[in-house]
Amino acid sequence: MAWQPDRLLEGFEALELPALDDYDGRVVATLVRAPVPEAPRGAVLYVHGFIDYFFQRHMADRFAAEGYAFYALDLRKHGRSLLPHQHACFCKDISEYYFDITRALAEIDTEVLLAGHSTGGLVCSLYKKEGQLQDRVRALWLNSPFFDWKEAHKGKLRVAQMLGWFAPFMNDPKAVLPAYVRSLHNNWDGEWDFDLTLKPLNGFPAYFGWVRAIFEAHAKVHAGLGLKIPVLSMHSDEADLILDWRQVSSWSRTLGTNVSVLQFPGALHDLVLSRSEIRDEVFRQLFGWSAGHMS
Repeated sequence: MAWQPDRLLEGFEALELPALDDYDGRVVATLVRAPVPEAPRGAVLYVHGFIDYFFQRHMADRFAAEGYAFYALDLRKHGRSLLPHQHACFCKDISEYYFDITRALAEIDTEVLLAGHSTGGLVCSLYKKEGQLQDRVRALWLNSPFFDWKEAHKGKLRVAQMLGWFAPFMNDPKAVLPAYVRSLHNNWDGEWDFDLTLKPLNGFPAYFGWVRAIFEAHAKVHAGLGLKIPVLSMHSDEADLILDWRQVSSWSRTLGTNVSVLQFPGALHDLVLSRSEIRDEVFRQLFGWSAGHMS
C-alpha cells in the first residue's frame, strides 16, 4: 500500500494498514498524516475516542506550527477504517488495537508523543505498558482519558459486562447521548464539521462485549501501570457530558511517577473542540509541557 490523498481532509494523506482477519472478517486501520517540510520537534501520533475518528484539522495545524510531524490513526472499525461487514467501534479486548498502533509506529519509524482522546487515552496508556513497540512512545498526552464509568451507570453496565461474556454482540442501541454530537457539530450548537455517518448523532450501538473489554482495561489502570515516561492528562469539569472529571483526575495519577494533571473548566469532553479561548489554553499548556519534557 502507498500513501494516497485522504478522502476526508483536503491536503492530508492516508495509508491503509491491513491486519489479520478477525471474527468480523477483513480488518484495516488507517494512518493519516499532514505533510510538513520539516519537523524539528519530532512526531506525534493521535488516537481518537469511541464512535470517533480524526477530523480535527486545526489540531494538526497547531502541531505542525510547533515543529511536529503530525499523524493520526483511525483504529479498526472506526471512521475511515470501518468496513460494511463490521460491528462498528467494537472490540472483544482492548489489545486488538495494539496491532494498529504498532503498524503506525513502524511506519512513522521514530519516537513519538502518543496522544489519546477518551477511549483512545485508555488504549494509549495500556499500549505504553503492553504494546510491542512501547519503547517508541516517548511521552503521553491524554485528552479526557476514559478511565472509569460514571457511577450512576455502573449498575446497568455490570449487567452488560456479564452478558458480554456469552453474547458479545448483544447491545444497547441508545447508549450514546445525542446531546454531545449536538454540542460539537455546526448543524446544531457547535462550530465543527465532521462526517455524521462516521460520528452519528445517535452514535452506534454499545455492544456488551465491548463493555466487558472496557471494564477489564479499566481494572488494569486502577491497579497502576508504573509508567516511567512523562504523562500529561487534561480534563474538563461538569461541562464534560461524557465522563466524571473527578475520576479522570484521580485515575490519571495511577499511571506512573511522572504525571501532570490539568483542569480546563468549561471545556467540552474533547478539549480541543472547546471554544477558542479554552482550546488555545489547552494548546499553550500542552506545548509548554512538551518543551520541558521532550526536548
